[in-house]
Amino acid sequence: MRKLIAIVGLVAGLSLQSGVARAHDAYDDSQSHPLQLVAYAVNPVGWSLEWLVMRPIHFVVSQPSLEKIFGHRPHEAPFGDYQPYSPDLPE
Repeated sequence: MRKLIAIVGLVAGLSLQSGVARAHDAYDDSQSHPLQLVAYAVNPVGWSLEWLVMRPIHFVVSQPSLEKIFGHRPHEAPFGDYQPYSPDLPE
């Protein structure tokens, strides 16, 4: 009986010690859309596919010696005079 009282007291004491739970950002109605729950589940899958599949494939096909074989063309400069990063050129 003493063990039971001690366990109940310990559990009650530990549960009363918890702090206030807070979110990292404010909640708004956009998070209440039912498809947002689907997006929460699908987003990690897409992110993982990008980093584990697509980026390594792009790394291989964008090698200068393999670009002609795979038909890869370097990206255009999106901001006019901005030059894409080239590891061969000094900074």
